[in-house]
Amino acid sequence: MKTLKDHTILYDAECPVCTLYAKKLESSGALAIGSGAAYQTLQAAACPMVDRQRAANEIAMIHTRTGEVTYGIDSLFKLMANTWPNLKGLFNFKPFLWLMARVYRFFSYNRRVIVPAGNVNAFAIQPAFKIKYRLTYLFFTWLMASCILTGYAHLLSDIMPVGGTYREYFICGGQIVFQGLIVSFYARHKKWDYLGNMMTISAGGALLLLPALVVNLFITLPALVYTLYFLGVAALMFFEHIRRTKLLALGWVLTLTWVLYRIGILLYILKFE
Repeated sequence: MKTLKDHTILYDAECPVCTLYAKKLESSGALAIGSGAAYQTLQAAACPMVDRQRAANEIAMIHTRTGEVTYGIDSLFKLMANTWPNLKGLFNFKPFLWLMARVYRFFSYNRRVIVPAGNVNAFAIQPAFKIKYRLTYLFFTWLMASCILTGYAHLLSDIMPVGGTYREYFICGGQIVFQGLIVSFYARHKKWDYLGNMMTISAGGALLLLPALVVNLFITLPALVYTLYFLGVAALMFFEHIRRTKLLALGWVLTLTWVLYRIGILLYILKFE
């Protein structure tokens, strides 16, 4: 792999994915060894051209000889163009660049709720919060989880009612509203962080159900097998909810209401459908 020389990449030391990403670029040869540095430890005098807040929002890359700074998708495409010169035209194509910039920001502004870190807010400069990207993330994860659960419900038809086409969409959406109201009274300043983490758990649980849906395409298993697998995934989600609420210092209230909502919905389905 061709190495991009004379460049330093600034990553978020409080973000496990960002740290891994920077180390992987070095180990793969895309950047020279020692080219990664945490933006939190960068001295202002070392590179006055760096917008420190923007570097917290989107990964920054500094040309060490000229002082030029690129951010976010521009940094990524600069690296990729150096590795694959034949694709440089695509990386400079404005409509593609515009689209990929929004995809990048979607993940960047939600990275703390996708993969949470234990020691957060230890530094003065933190990633900015963008409500439009958080709302987009909640919508995306709601849509994905609801779609997968709708398909999975048919595998449980011998044990519980399948329900209408949009039942799972209402259930998942209802949990966002219900937990949103609880956290607004309980810890309003952490509402969006909690909801983002909660929907990451829902999306992760839904993705774990996909292997069962794939297996069902080839062989037919008893509904009890799919039910036990579903309960196993639910248990993993439960423990992950506990872990994430502890990281957010939110205690047990939201885990209790999260479980009660799901039990209440299950009892309603069994009784009235």
